[in-house]
This record gives sequence, C-alpha cells and structure tokens, in this order.
Amino acid sequence: MTKPRIAFLGTGWIGRHRMEAILATGLVEAVAVADPSAEMAAEARALAPDAVVLGGLDDILALRPDGVVIATPSALHAEQSIAALNAGAAVFCQKPLGRSADEARAVVAAARAADRLLSVDFSYRFTSGMTRIAELLGGGALGHVHAVDLVFHNAYGPDKPWFYDRAQSGGGCVMDLGVHLVDLALWCLGFPDVENVTSHLFADGEPLGGDAVEDFALATITLAGGTAVRLACSWRAQAGRDADISATFYGREGGAGFRNVGGSFYDFAAERYRGTSSEPLASSSEEWGGRAASDWARRLAAGERFDPRSAELVAVSGVIDRIYGSR
Repeated sequence: MTKPRIAFLGTGWIGRHRMEAILATGLVEAVAVADPSAEMAAEARALAPDAVVLGGLDDILALRPDGVVIATPSALHAEQSIAALNAGAAVFCQKPLGRSADEARAVVAAARAADRLLSVDFSYRFTSGMTRIAELLGGGALGHVHAVDLVFHNAYGPDKPWFYDRAQSGGGCVMDLGVHLVDLALWCLGFPDVENVTSHLFADGEPLGGDAVEDFALATITLAGGTAVRLACSWRAQAGRDADISATFYGREGGAGFRNVGGSFYDFAAERYRGTSSEPLASSSEEWGGRAASDWARRLAAGERFDPRSAELVAVSGVIDRIYGSR
C-alpha cells in the first residue's frame, strides 16, 4: 500500500509541531508545504526535505494530495477546509473549524459529500488525564454528573495581531481557549443537548462592546439532564502564574479533576475524588500536543473516510455562538 500524500498549509510554530507529530507516525508522505513566511516554509521543509514549497492552497490542491493539514488564521479555516474536501483531500484543521456554527456546518457538509475524513485539533482530548476521566464518566463510575467547572486562564495571550481582529479570529479568548473547554465538557459527557447558555464577556475590564474581542469570559451552560457547566477563560489574566487550566467533574458517586501543574501549559495531572480523598489517574509529564494530529494520520492511513461523529464539531461551535449571543 502507498502512503497517503499530505500537504501542510500554514507552518508557523503550531503547524510545524503538528507536522512533526504526523510525520513521526511513519504512515504518511509529506509532499508540500506552504506559508506566507518563506522562513516558516523553509523550517517546515527541513522536516520533510522531499516536500516542495508552494505558494498556497491552489498550488497544493493541484498536486491532488490525499490530505491537507491546515494551520492558518481562523477566518480562513472553513473556506480552505471546504476547498480541500471538495478537491478530494481529507482535512486536519486547527481549531476553530469555523468562526460560527454555520461555517462549521458547511465544512462538515463538504466532508460528508466528499466522503473524506475530517478532524480538528482538539488536543486536550488526547491527554492521558482527560482520556481516563472520559472513561470514568462513560462507565458511570461517578454517577450522575450534576456540575462541571472549566478554567483556562492564559497570563500572556496571543502574539499575532489577527487574534484581536474579530473579522479574522471570530472572537477573543472564548474562540481561542474556551472552545477547548466546551469540547472537553461535551465530549466527556457524550454530547448531550444544550438547553441554556448565559455569559459575561469583558475587554480590558469593561463589558464587551463595539468591535473589540473579549479577553475575559464567564459562561454557564445548562445541559439536558440538568448538568450545569461553569466556564471561565481569559488572556493576560492576573493569574499569578503562566496559566491556570482545569476541568473538574462533580458526580453523585464521586468526582474527577484535570489540572495543569505549577502553572505549566504542558504538564497536567488527573485525579479521582471520593469525599476528602483522592487518587492519581495520570502523571503530569507527557508529550500530548501532537496526538490529535497523529491520530488523524493513522486513521487516514487505515483508509477511514467520513466519520458521522464530525457533527459534534458543529455542536461545539453552536455553544460558542450562544456564549457570544447571550451577552
């Protein structure tokens, strides 16, 4: 069997990191890279010397690749994903898949029509800690989960101007960080229906208004069955550390929590709670950032095509829409 031929569109830091993880599987062949920065494209090509450097997506699709990895600004994700899918290529896209549920829905429809594999880089699903918590929840070990507490405070914030332009980003810290939290909650709980969403969004300490994007957000999401999800996320928070990231699930028969260690963006630990006692579920040090990308590569190499679970991507975007719409 021949290896799937993969092209990489957008090769900044995160694009190259995902590229490295995909190539490390040994299951695919890199045929092309493209980035507006010649320096970034050259660094990507160093990972795959046989790949050609191209000018953009049109040039990539002319090669008829089997898959395209997209790591470009958010405003481009939906349009580029649809173009790649319509050309017969599977897609692995950075989050968010679209700036709205309508954009995400259009991408999923294109994947379904083309019968091609579509995945989004919801990388926290692939940490050992969240995998173990999802197993506990799926097996009913915690009983009915009545409350979920989600936090992602980044004391720095993005360093690229497009993140602060709503037309390009689709939103601020909710679109950048909150989308991971929404995905984790819905994924762990089996994607229940969302009954109600309320939110408070701020920019520089003031209620969000005008064309600004939020840098602090609080939201409450009520799920079918009565589960209440509380979400908080921010950029440049007065957090006293680099980052504060956690997901805690409270059930009738116990609890479980996933939390970053020592303010790290990369080290996490997970525990199961029983009253005042806790037990470890997963250690803190592991290489997890590229696992979603390598999972997509393995599935593509195995011949997988459209996955009906891609509809879950629209559900995540729908909650983000409601967070913005309820303010």
